[in-house]
Amino acid sequence: MAHMRRKHTAVLASFALALILPAAAPATLSEVGVIGATTPATVPSCPASPCLAVSRTTGFQVKVATNSNPLSAPRSGTIVAWTITLGKPNATQIKFFNANEGGVAEAGIAILRAQPTPHLTYKLIAQSPLVKLQPYFGKTAQFPLETTIPVKKGDVVALTVPSWAPALSLGFGNDTSWRASRPKKQCTSTSAQTSDTVIGAPVQYFCLYQTARLTYSATLISTP
Repeated sequence: MAHMRRKHTAVLASFALALILPAAAPATLSEVGVIGATTPATVPSCPASPCLAVSRTTGFQVKVATNSNPLSAPRSGTIVAWTITLGKPNATQIKFFNANEGGVAEAGIAILRAQPTPHLTYKLIAQSPLVKLQPYFGKTAQFPLETTIPVKKGDVVALTVPSWAPALSLGFGNDTSWRASRPKKQCTSTSAQTSDTVIGAPVQYFCLYQTARLTYSATLISTP
């Protein structure tokens, strides 16, 4: 009988503790990098003239009008997919980019973590596999990750393009800009390969490009 009373008391104590402790916050699903309607509309430039592409670099959006750091993870969690909206370059444009920008179009995402010094330095924490993009030209395509990527609050989801990708929207004001992993003296050149692909290596993202927007985002499941 005493054993039953002790068991009953333990159950009541556990129940009381459950009432005192706050319920765990549920995980939330969000799209990092998605911003509402903009002026002009966020549409990749190709096949219009000029047809410009992201090429041979890793980059991320710094600002879109009043939205700062839109590709920074708002909370810790896991990246489970990424999405890219691609222009539809014509055959002549595709041939030009393939010949001059390192081969067929492909891209993946990279997770960057800001470093205290030197200025504008980020360390590559993780990256996704690369995806061949030509089958998705003219479309918005989402790529679920077979191996999801953990991120911390404040980590940046960047786009790595070792060749080229028609994922650049033009015509914005100077309050819209993105950064690339190119050295200071190569901001106006795409002839060198500057993709950030070495895990753990610090890279300075010095080059800033205004009036343009990268057309990609990532799906984040926050940590409960």
